[in-house]
Amino acid sequence: MDRNIRLVAGILAGTAVLLAGCGGGGGERRARTAAAAPSPSPTAGGAQLQQQYEQVVAAVLPSVVKIETDQGEGSGVVYDTKGDIVTNAHVVAGAKQIRVTASSGGSPLKASLVGSFVADDLAVVKASGGNLRPASFGDSTQARVGQIVLAMGNPLGLAGSVTNGIVSALNRTVSTKQEGAFPGATIGDAIQTSAPINPGNSGGALVTLDGKVIGIPTAAASDPQIGGAAAGIGFAAPSGTVQKIAPQLIQNGKVSQSGRAALGATVRTIVDPNSGEQSAVAVVEVTKGAGADKAGIKAGDLILAVNGTATPDQTALAAVLAGLKPGATVKVQVEEPSGSKKDVQVELGELPGG
Repeated sequence: MDRNIRLVAGILAGTAVLLAGCGGGGGERRARTAAAAPSPSPTAGGAQLQQQYEQVVAAVLPSVVKIETDQGEGSGVVYDTKGDIVTNAHVVAGAKQIRVTASSGGSPLKASLVGSFVADDLAVVKASGGNLRPASFGDSTQARVGQIVLAMGNPLGLAGSVTNGIVSALNRTVSTKQEGAFPGATIGDAIQTSAPINPGNSGGALVTLDGKVIGIPTAAASDPQIGGAAAGIGFAAPSGTVQKIAPQLIQNGKVSQSGRAALGATVRTIVDPNSGEQSAVAVVEVTKGAGADKAGIKAGDLILAVNGTATPDQTALAAVLAGLKPGATVKVQVEEPSGSKKDVQVELGELPGG
């Protein structure tokens, strides 16, 4: 089973196709003229940009490792001098054996899972031995659309690979599906990038030209029309989330302050037995004293919408909550077992890290 990367379905509404070479008439003459002209020398700006690329790769790539498990493979970024490595939770989910190899090669190092926080699809593993160089993490809140970035990792098992692109969009909410031991996740404030992200890139580094890691490549979009990955649309967990979650995992093996909003209820998705479609989220259990409990939500109720956004399944509910903060008060539309509907105000709590 390929566990290296999640495909986010439904991102594209359509596919644009660009056609080249459609002109007529003077095409052959233009080709001969171009062939006869001397090759232009690189401009000073182009040479400077190339040199900057090379310097960034030389500085950061040694901090990106290949992660191999008995379930598959992916990438990781060295977080500190103690051998702690940040990766995606889905890369190491269900793994009984973990090995890491530096991008420069050498003997694989044994590693163990320190902890994972599935909600943000982040995990930390610790390598034994070796002399791994930690990366420098930047401030993802300072990322700009159009900013040049490099994606470093091990796509398709090709260790130490680098691709380039730009920051295409910011503050995306991205949900991934369950696969194997990984239940899926909803990532808030994700960075969208055009830098190619392929199987094996998950857990690697999205890097700016000043050598700062601003994201962990996590997912690629899938296009239902072509039945596969959509080129040029990938997503990375922001470094701000990494720097909040990783230290907690390193220190305690779990997350106590997730920074993510929660209703304070355990839920499950209801599927209509006639249509087979997901129709609502059912409350299974309510945490005593939490926002849902104070608002009068009870086990057996259905959550139909939050702040006017329909929640036909747990993924939709998680996506809404990912864009909210603990302490905020939201309107929740609830349907009681009797069929009556009501709107209640819920003060959001914080999602426990487990």
